Amino acid sequence: MKRLGFVVALFALAFSVDGSLAQSGTAAKYPERPLRYIIPFPPGGSTDIVGRIVAAALTEDLGQQVVIDNRAGAGGTVGAEIAARATPDGYTIFACNIASLAVSPALYKKLGYDAANDFTPIGLVGSNPNSLVVHPSVAAKSVSEFIALAKSQPGKLNYGSAGVGTSPQLSMELFKMNAGIDVTHIAYKGAGPAVADLLGGHLHAMFATVPSVLGGIRAGRIRVLAVTSRKRAPDLPDVPTLAESGMPDFEVISWQGLCTPKGAPKQAVERLRAALSASLERPATRKQLADQGIQPEDRTAEQFASFIRSEHAKWAKVVKDIGIKPK
Repeated sequence: MKRLGFVVALFALAFSVDGSLAQSGTAAKYPERPLRYIIPFPPGGSTDIVGRIVAAALTEDLGQQVVIDNRAGAGGTVGAEIAARATPDGYTIFACNIASLAVSPALYKKLGYDAANDFTPIGLVGSNPNSLVVHPSVAAKSVSEFIALAKSQPGKLNYGSAGVGTSPQLSMELFKMNAGIDVTHIAYKGAGPAVADLLGGHLHAMFATVPSVLGGIRAGRIRVLAVTSRKRAPDLPDVPTLAESGMPDFEVISWQGLCTPKGAPKQAVERLRAALSASLERPATRKQLADQGIQPEDRTAEQFASFIRSEHAKWAKVVKDIGIKPK
């Protein structure tokens, strides 16, 4: 009996070792199939533009196709919920951003996901300021002229946004409060459709991330009045900041990172982190991002997680200061 027990124990040990090696071997091969990259906004906006640059770089580093899956709606919360509910196997990644992880949790009492606990941060991709832009037909070439125009016709000017709860929308609400003006909000399912209507003259103004309007600005089809960063944007060196335009404490920075559903295998998370870091160190990728007005920011996962928490606290205060009651 003792000998039989000893043999059984040896067999169990061998099985355990073989199992561990098998799991380790499987992890070493990750990824073995294409990855889904959920973008919570439609094509054409800043999040989508940056996401496609990152997807191409990750495809090269991971050796598997990274496929974009645009899931727009409700200021980025639809895509965030889909990502949170995805199987945590390392094959779904998510363009986590200021809207879905920092602003929306401050605006809504109930979301279909827990922004603080349903995702594992991979890393921060980059950041960029918002910009106050108008259609060329609007009789304003500066922030002060726009404020004067809005005050002369309360409620008659409109502005578009990428959706309720996005940083551009809250940027305008904060701007309205500081300037004492009344302009009417029209929400879209992403920056792309909103910018299209601005180009078409259906909108008077909007706050938009620099990448989503840079092409229109360069083509002379959109007029930019100011940017929301403390320093002037490298791609728009002649455009003043809002701080320079009479609002010294006004600063809003949009950011975008990479997350995966909570519970993804450790080996997959580490591989994704290494691939993202390598991608952001590549000169070609950095140039592509910079050409879109994005400042690459390769932070560690821990630094990114801390940054998300600080952004959540910041926007909770902004929402309270503006006077918006969480729904």
